[in-house]
Amino acid sequence: MQKYLVVGLGNPGPEYKYTRHNVGFLILDHLAEALDVSFASERYAQVAKSRYRGKILVLIKPQTYMNLSGKAVRYWIEKEKIPLENLLVVSDDIHLPLGQIRLRGSGSHGGHNGLKHIIAIMGTQQFNRLRVGVGKNFAPGEQANYVLGKWSEEEIKLLPSVIDRSLDAIKTWLLEGLGKAMSLFNRKPGQDERK
Repeated sequence: MQKYLVVGLGNPGPEYKYTRHNVGFLILDHLAEALDVSFASERYAQVAKSRYRGKILVLIKPQTYMNLSGKAVRYWIEKEKIPLENLLVVSDDIHLPLGQIRLRGSGSHGGHNGLKHIIAIMGTQQFNRLRVGVGKNFAPGEQANYVLGKWSEEEIKLLPSVIDRSLDAIKTWLLEGLGKAMSLFNRKPGQDERK
């Protein structure tokens, strides 16, 4: 039975829970809920395990803080003996507007400290990632405050559809592969739903 590691990036602690930078945690919380499993504290991460259509899923939310996320990813990919192609990292992305998501099989960190550390620790850019747009409605020099800031009321209204599309994208990746998931979900909202 194939095993997959899905990583949601974020920062631990209640003060970060409702921030844009923690959208990876938020999506994994909803994925765990959909799979009817709970997270438990284990080494470097909150971990939940499930089976989904003949596949074993290991979900982790690193508790190392964002800029050391690679420690948790490397530990769990080695511990669970998961091939690199079965890794998916879910992160926020200021280069995409809120409501848009994008799957990729490789690429640079794009200035994201969590992805930067994973690339450094794993020694490769060749891993799947689901980038979740949070927009960039901030002045020069205000990026850190923006991503660590809490969602606005307008953004909160959009989040349920973003979460639903992200979960659909993850499930499509698991069952039909990256290419199919990219073709369905790497377009603007409303253009990519199955007919």
